[in-house]
Amino acid sequence: MSIRSMLVAAAFASTSLEAAHADDLRPISAISIDLGEVSGVAYYTVERDGFHVVATLAQGMTGTPIRVVSVLAPGQSLAFSTPRQEGALEISRNGDSVLVRKVKSVSN
Repeated sequence: MSIRSMLVAAAFASTSLEAAHADDLRPISAISIDLGEVSGVAYYTVERDGFHVVATLAQGMTGTPIRVVSVLAPGQSLAFSTPRQEGALEISRNGDSVLVRKVKSVSN
């Protein structure tokens, strides 16, 4: 199975996100990421050094996928955005839970 096929399958199996609504993400459960021309999936695992967030993103159906891995400690967050898309998708850790929400802008 190609990476693109896995992305599409995971996107169909995942939860869709509403605009100003935060969703609680469970370990290893995938969520879809839709940033206009760039889309993909993200999940996290609980490790000794923190929560490992893994996102695989690609542009369109033929774009080369990229994988982003970030380790979140309590209180930290990770945001995904594109220059052409208004707003961003934020994945944040609050204690032992991970929240996913759409935000208006990414703070620098």
